[in-house]
Formats: sequence, structure tokens, C-alpha cells
Amino acid sequence: MDPIILTVGGILLGLIIGFLIAKTIEKKNASKLVKDAEKSAATIIKEAKSEGEALKKDKILQAKEKFIELKSEHEKVIMSRDKKMADAEKRTRDKESQVSSELSKNKKLNQGLEDKVKDYNHRLEILDKKQEEIDRLHKSQVEQLEVISSLSAEEAKAQLVESLKGEAKNDAMAYIQTTIEEAKLTAQQEAKKVIVNTIQRVGTEEAIDNCVSVFNIESDDVKGRIIGREGRNIRALEAATGVEIIVDDTPEAIILSCFDSVRREIARLSLHKLVTDGRIHPARIEEVVKKTKKQIEQEIIEVGKRTIIDLGIHNLHPELVKTVGRMKYRSSYGQNLLQHSREVAKLCGVMAAELGLNSKLAKRAGLLHDIGKVPDAETDMETPHAILGMQWAEKYGEKTDVCNAIGAHHDEIEMKSLLAPIVQVCDAISGARPGARRQVLDSYIQRLKDLEDIAFGFNGVKKAYAIQAGRELRVIVESDKVDDQKASELSFNISQKIQTDMTYPGQVKITVIRETRAVNIAK
Repeated sequence: MDPIILTVGGILLGLIIGFLIAKTIEKKNASKLVKDAEKSAATIIKEAKSEGEALKKDKILQAKEKFIELKSEHEKVIMSRDKKMADAEKRTRDKESQVSSELSKNKKLNQGLEDKVKDYNHRLEILDKKQEEIDRLHKSQVEQLEVISSLSAEEAKAQLVESLKGEAKNDAMAYIQTTIEEAKLTAQQEAKKVIVNTIQRVGTEEAIDNCVSVFNIESDDVKGRIIGREGRNIRALEAATGVEIIVDDTPEAIILSCFDSVRREIARLSLHKLVTDGRIHPARIEEVVKKTKKQIEQEIIEVGKRTIIDLGIHNLHPELVKTVGRMKYRSSYGQNLLQHSREVAKLCGVMAAELGLNSKLAKRAGLLHDIGKVPDAETDMETPHAILGMQWAEKYGEKTDVCNAIGAHHDEIEMKSLLAPIVQVCDAISGARPGARRQVLDSYIQRLKDLEDIAFGFNGVKKAYAIQAGRELRVIVESDKVDDQKASELSFNISQKIQTDMTYPGQVKITVIRETRAVNIAK
């Protein structure tokens, strides 16, 4: 045979023999591994069984302990329920015994009532018999009296009634006279009591108006800016507001002087805006003053609304609401008019309630009683303020009683309702308090108003302001209607008119200002 074939065959034979030997060795090792795995599995199973038995015993013990615990709690609950049931049974037995005792008492009471009813019926029978006997005896006595007096029972009764009527009439007249005398003695005392109770139930405030306001500034440097170059800013501000602005050595303060509190408020707010903004010049001053006037008009409406809401007054005409708001800036003998009217309204409401009248209607009349003191452009200054207020109230649809109370509170017209004397009394109460009014201030303010009214009586006058406590009248005229010569004549005529028609201390300086202004816009 070929040696190569033999060699290959030997090699293959060797490989086969080696493969078989390896398989035999592997088989032995595998059998050994299986035996070892079986031994370890048996060991693991044994250990698991032992651990399971131990765990089982622990769980059984825990279950027994939990069972014992639940059993004890259940027994406690059962014992508490049994105790409650025993207590309830005891209360039930007590109530049953109490009810039975009450029933036995009621039986005894019923028996007693039955006995009393029987006794009462027996007594009624006896009384009926006695009444029949009395009637029989009375009838026989009447017959005997008729025989003796020769009068029938009806005639005797008529004579008796007539005599009793005369006596009763005399007694009644005496009683009425006594009652009237007592009423006269106690009426004034009772009226004072009602008034005192009313005053005590209403808290009052004293509000004295003045003619000067102080405008505080942060530093004195602001004073120079307010005065402006050659005083043009302060002149423009005085001309626009009609308020005298006093800049003196008082530190950090500027004084605003004017009898009209509306003008002073406009000037104060305008100054505040100008100082805050920092731009102070004549054109800006006029612009700010115009805006401030609109703001004050809006504030007047808000004040009127708040006042009627506070007093519980409804359905008041808008024009009357504005009039009420304007009262804030008016005074009556130095007393703030709005504060006075609010006070009178509260007093009227309380007094009307004391007397059993309509308190809301009384409040309405009290608030509106002085609206005639708030003039407008069309007001006739010669008409008394009470009549003027009544006319306005009628114009704006107020009730007849309210209008009569307004018109009659100073006796200009006849009082036709009970509201009128209430308003009159409450007005006097509010004005008569110590310190409430000052006659001197009111006459001073009236003198300043008269000064301005005299100036407005001449043609061509645009604005007129009484300043320096009435020692100067500043008149601004329309340049197209009054020339320079007429301005001089106007100043003289106004001074002559003041000398003729007015009485005043010292002297009054009349300054007529005629200004021509040309404005163009560069676009």
C-alpha cells in the first residue's frame, strides 16, 4: 500500500482513538458533576425544608398572638356594650318607675278634680236658686216702689239717667280742664326733653372756616420760581385764580389769601401741581388752573354723592347733588355750610323718630334747608335764601312737605307740615352751639363779595377779585371792549361806586388790568 495512505490512515485512527478517549473521560466527569449536583440539591432542599418549618412556626406564633390580641379587644368592646346596655336598661327602669308614679299622681289629681267639679256644679245649682229668689224679691220691691212713687220703672230710670248725665258732664269738664292745665305745665318740659335727647344722640363738630390757607414747600428756593422773572409767574397765578399769594420770610411756606374757599383750593392744588412738575411759567399756569377747576367741579359732585349716601337719602336730583357738594366750599356765619347741613339733617332725623314722624323725609329737608345759600350765575341775590331754596326744591321735584320746610325755616312763609318746625328747631340748635358761628367773619366775607359784585356791574369787566383782606380790588377787563382810556375811567367809576354804596374800614385800592395777547403757532 501507499505509505501516504498508511500515514493518513494512522493519523485518522489516532484521532478517532483520542476522540473516543476524550468522550470517555468527559462522560466520567459529567457523571461525577451530576452526582455532586444531586448531593448539593438534596442539601439545599433539606435546608429549605428546615427554614420553611422554622418560618411556619414563627408565623403560627404571630398569628396566635394577633388572634389573642384581637380577642382581648373584642372582649373589651363587648364588655363596654354590655355596660352601656345595662345602663340603658337601668335608665329605662327608672323612667318606667317615674312614669308609673306620675300616672298614680295623675289618677289622684283626676279624682280630686272630679270631686271639685261635682262640688262646683252643686254650688251652681244653689246659686241659681238664690238668684231666682233675688229676682223675685227685686221684682216685688220695684212694684212696691212704683206704687209708693206713682212712677213706672222706665220713668224712674229716665230721670236717673238724666241726673247722671249732668253729673258726668260736669265731672268730664272738670277733668278736661285739669288735663289741659297739666299739659300746659308739662308740654314745655317734654319738648325740652325731646330736644335734649336729640342733641345728645348726635355727635357734633365745630367747623370754623377761615380766609387763609398755608401752602408748604420743601425749600425756600421754590419761592423764587413761583414769583418768576419780575414777578410774572405770581401775577399770572393771581390773575388766573383770583387769590392773593403772599410770599414773605415765613420759612418753607406760602400764604394763600381769599374769602372764597373754592378759589383758595384751586390755587392750592394748582401750586402743588406746578411745584411737583417743576415747569412754572404763565402759559403752564393757565393750563394747570383750568384742569384744576375741572377737578374741583368733579370733586364737588363726589362730595355731594358721598353726603347723601352717608345720610341714607335716595333719588335726589343731580343738580341738587351738585348744590350739596358746593356747600363744602361755603360758610354761614363762619360755620361750614355742608357740615351745618349734615348736622341739621341728623338732628332732624333723630327728632322726627322721637316724635314718630318720617325720619328719612326729615333728613332730606334738613340737608336741603340751606341750598339757597349756594349761589350760581342765575341767582337773584335779593331773594331770601329760604325762599330761593324752596324754589329750587320745587323745580327739581321734591315733595311738598320738604319744600315747605325749606321755605319756612326762617318764617318767610307759613308752616304747613310738622317737618317745618323740626327743621327750624334743628337749624337753631346747630347754629346756637358755642363757637359754631362767627358773625364778624360772615359780614367780612359779604363785604368782599359786594366789592366784586360792584365791579361786575360795569361793562367790559371779565374778572374781579377782592384781595388783601378787602383793601384792594383787582379788575381784569376785556381788551377788545375796554381801551386804555376807558380802563382809567372804569377804575375811577368803580371807586366812586364803592364810596357811595359801601361801608368799610380804611381805604380800597382799585386796580384795572387790561392785557393784550397775541398767540401764533409755528408748524
